[in-house]
Amino acid sequence: MYELKVDGMTCGGCVNSVKRALQAIDANARIDVDLHSKTVKIDTAVELHAVKAAVEDAGYDVLSAARKLRL
Repeated sequence: MYELKVDGMTCGGCVNSVKRALQAIDANARIDVDLHSKTVKIDTAVELHAVKAAVEDAGYDVLSAARKLRL
């Protein structure tokens, strides 16, 4: 699981855009996008660099990204 801090998300359309970008690289990923905190959590086997690239290619800036342990 990865957690990213994303800049540039301002509305529900932005949330959907980020989700679509991530679903394009892993259709089975569990994705949670929180507009208020500007965070994205994704549970995927895809490498972190690809996750970051997908978000950035969708037009958003990834301010930080880290692997989180599953509980």
